[in-house]
Amino acid sequence: MESYSAASLASASHLIMSRARFSLLNNVMAEEELPGVLILDIGGTHGVLEDLAALLKKHFHLITMKEFLGNREEMSKKIQSVFVFECRPTIDRELLESLPNLKVIGNSGVGVDHLDLKMISSFGVKVTNTPHAVADPTADIGMALMLASARRLVEGCQVAVSPDTKYFAVDWLGVEVTRATLGIIGMGSIGYKVAQRARAFNMKILYHNRNRRRKEEEEAVGAHYCAKMEDLLQQSDFVMLVVNLTPETHKLIGKKELGLMKPTATLINISRGAVIDQEALVEALQNKVIRAAALDVTYPEPLPRDHPLLNLNNVIITPHIGTATVQAIRMMAEEAIANILAVLNGQPIPSEVFPK
Repeated sequence: MESYSAASLASASHLIMSRARFSLLNNVMAEEELPGVLILDIGGTHGVLEDLAALLKKHFHLITMKEFLGNREEMSKKIQSVFVFECRPTIDRELLESLPNLKVIGNSGVGVDHLDLKMISSFGVKVTNTPHAVADPTADIGMALMLASARRLVEGCQVAVSPDTKYFAVDWLGVEVTRATLGIIGMGSIGYKVAQRARAFNMKILYHNRNRRRKEEEEAVGAHYCAKMEDLLQQSDFVMLVVNLTPETHKLIGKKELGLMKPTATLINISRGAVIDQEALVEALQNKVIRAAALDVTYPEPLPRDHPLLNLNNVIITPHIGTATVQAIRMMAEEAIANILAVLNGQPIPSEVFPK
């Protein structure tokens, strides 16, 4: 058996440690050479999920807001992009003024109402979003809310598990989705995905949109265009809101619009809370102007714990989970990364958002 002297073992150990330090130094240098991206934090209540942070680290030198604020002068030069996750970090004028090399804000998600596009653009900074990753899961949640509300799923679950339940009432009834009329307000990529799903339920599909879809697109899902939103509201058993929040769509559905709906109709919102006048909705639900509402979004989020919407039995509220799936969150991050890298490398940008 071959033997080694103490000196040779010490030398080998020193060589291994030196290589390890060299490898670590190389990794640090490689990370420093990557373009800097600002994020709020990693993990915690509002930070980027650990898995997404690992994905970002493959392409960027991650700088948290705490690190940035702790060494603003040095970090500000390194930051070329911001990754916005769950509307954080907040992009305000003060932050933009402190990032001289910022080129792009990559928003993870399709909605950008939390970003002042005109102000950001005035700094020469581009904004991108992730429309492709969100369409399927958001359409899924729209269908889930419609079915849950129609069949009183949440109430039914509560009855079934309640310690006070002794029997199931025979007159406890919901309504059917199959062959009902669905009115979709906002026929973009998500709205169209909803129509594709609704067709499988043999629903009659009406839609209202700023621009009419091509005839072949309408025929593919059996959708009928309503030039006037009022016509859609009057005819639909279910009305689903799938619009972006803009000054034009703020409180798009108010007392007048709710009054046009059938008393047996259900309002479903998978867009943004402020698209609905919530005070008018509370009144409509309390007075049975409409049958029910199913909301994945409210204003604010979450609602104050004493908000009247939380005490009504004809409303379902979920915590803005339209894109809250393992697959969607990762796809949004990948899409945001592709957008950011395209800007930094001077390539065509897959999903740029322009100020209006």
